[in-house]
Amino acid sequence: MSHTQAGKKKLIARIRRIKGQAVAVESSLEAANDCMAVLQQVAALKGAVNGLMKEVLEDHLREHLGADDITQEQRQNEIEQVITILKSYMK
Repeated sequence: MSHTQAGKKKLIARIRRIKGQAVAVESSLEAANDCMAVLQQVAALKGAVNGLMKEVLEDHLREHLGADDITQEQRQNEIEQVITILKSYMK
């Protein structure tokens, strides 16, 4: 079973909180709230997404790159895939 399936409930709960935060930002913008309040909500949203990324990435590294039963070639391929994703994420 993949690590995202094993932790599915917890990850879904995180995503639902993130959706709620995104809706709060949208509502705040529609209500023309103070820009500091909007900035604070955006910062919280970014932090929540970063937390989700960290959790999924950490589990991926432990399960896939930390596995004893993969070849060096497979490990290198996994590393390249993770680097590509991180480069995209950090843009």
